[in-house]
Amino acid sequence: MQASGHHSRSRMPNTLCCQPVLKFESYSPQQCHNLNPQNSSHNFQDRFCTLESSLLIETCYNSPSSVTFSPNNESSLSHQEDANELKHKLRELENVMFGPDLDFLENYENTLLASAEIDSWRQIVEPTPRGDHLKQVLIACAKAVSNDDVPTSQRLMSELRQLVSVSGEPLQRLGAYMLEGLVARVSSSGRFLYKSREPVNRQLLSYTQLLHEACPYFKYGYMSANGAIAEAMKDEERVHIIDFQIGQGSQWVPLIQAFAARPGGPPRIRITGIDDATSAYAPRGSGSNIVGRRLSKLAKSFKVPFEFNSSSGAHLENLVTQSGQKEALAVNFAFVLHRTPDESVSTVLRMVKRLNPKVVTLVEQELNTNTAAFYPRFLETLDYYTAMFESIDVTVSREDKERINMEQHCLARDVVNVIACEGGERVERHETLGKWKSRFKMAGFRQFPLSSLVNGTIKKLMESWCNRFSVEERDGALYLGWLNRDLVAASAWK
Repeated sequence: MQASGHHSRSRMPNTLCCQPVLKFESYSPQQCHNLNPQNSSHNFQDRFCTLESSLLIETCYNSPSSVTFSPNNESSLSHQEDANELKHKLRELENVMFGPDLDFLENYENTLLASAEIDSWRQIVEPTPRGDHLKQVLIACAKAVSNDDVPTSQRLMSELRQLVSVSGEPLQRLGAYMLEGLVARVSSSGRFLYKSREPVNRQLLSYTQLLHEACPYFKYGYMSANGAIAEAMKDEERVHIIDFQIGQGSQWVPLIQAFAARPGGPPRIRITGIDDATSAYAPRGSGSNIVGRRLSKLAKSFKVPFEFNSSSGAHLENLVTQSGQKEALAVNFAFVLHRTPDESVSTVLRMVKRLNPKVVTLVEQELNTNTAAFYPRFLETLDYYTAMFESIDVTVSREDKERINMEQHCLARDVVNVIACEGGERVERHETLGKWKSRFKMAGFRQFPLSSLVNGTIKKLMESWCNRFSVEERDGALYLGWLNRDLVAASAWK
């Protein structure tokens, strides 16, 4: 990879690599309703959409525990009862997710395979280790769904219900959400399930913060983008950043701090957040104003001249000259382009190219779920998210009361959409960096070197978490992942 800058030029200070979290308001879980599956509607949508699931999780994890210990350090009966109650409530949650029975397939009971054939299947898969067995059954079930083989898919879904668990090992947890997606696909209820997982505003910050701590490749993907912007803007006096996924604005906290410590003083910074009405992770209504106020307060504390505004993106080209003064422009695409319809991506990129930006940053998950047919898309999703769920076990305790909520609303939501939805309802359409490169080059961009200083720091930080995290600079981009699986790719363009 090409080294960025010359030795004679001053470099951005290491504060760029610190990622303190803005102190936002804490949230308290919403009230839970009575979610006994026996009281739920027989309508498939009601039983398989899991808005209620997250509420049940919050209730069972936030219930006070009366754990006491006997003099010989053994748990008392009350502790055992609490543990049994938690297991019971988790099983209730899974019943809500998958249904206590698969009623929607009961009409096919008479077409089930003969018991001899079932025994034959079990002889094939049961001698394998549990994880391999679960993986085999998931793949076989997806194949049956792909072939519209209802009797086989019914049988395998029933078996999967006994193998998966939202509180179990990584593949068991992922399997629970993939099974939920398969069931929703068969019943054509994917869009309802995807919508039900959309977190409310007060939950959103909590979940995304935990996601970035649980999956450091997301956080360091943002950091790599910041490094490219800092490198491109190190001699500029006025900097304008257009962010197509402003979210909670936390990506810009370390960059503002880094600019504040720049030799010669900070530049004047203007950030424009593009509102995305289709994204659950974009601020709603006055949310953009709240983000702007928080960033402005931070910038003021570091004595950085700062301005924030938001835009729908409809008049993007007017934003560059809005201030009436020449500004160096950076455009940030972090985890947003994969939700942009194919027919719009080229239009957006060409429009950005006309703005003559000094740098454009791209950060995306490294998997292909856009144009692939259902079955290969399922296999790709299984491989990708298996690595992700395995990595979470290294960073977050299984006893963490918010882990399941984070997995449900930040990861399972995407998994369900990829598996259960098609056409316009399938909005999670990831592509590998190779495809993004082709799109950028067709729009007239060429790659901009990333900051070797920042990427070297990222490598050390990732390895300090666990030596199974991987960081590799390759073909002008930074790939972050788990073991041999790339999970996030970051690149820069001009």
